[in-house]
Amino acid sequence: MAAGISASTTHFALHIQRPALRNRIGAVVPKRWAKNAVTRNAIKRQIYALAAQTQFKTEAADMVVRLRKTFQRKDFISASSVALKQAVRTELWQLFDKAFRTP
Repeated sequence: MAAGISASTTHFALHIQRPALRNRIGAVVPKRWAKNAVTRNAIKRQIYALAAQTQFKTEAADMVVRLRKTFQRKDFISASSVALKQAVRTELWQLFDKAFRTP
């Protein structure tokens, strides 16, 4: 995370460190922003699943996706609701699009 923020959205920040031997991704979901373990794990699963299906068109890099703001509990019925997963995935697409947009 010393490399600084490469891209950010309302809830997430992406840190990219280059060069690296291969693409690696990490997820930081603090208890401060996601109180329930179910919610933290659901967000991490969305990060890893999206990274696995996304083909990065850059040189190899170490990447860390960090949750930096809470998803409001009043907006989502349960800790692992479909609505929460869709909101997370949509915002992660925006994050990766900002970071890897080809000029």
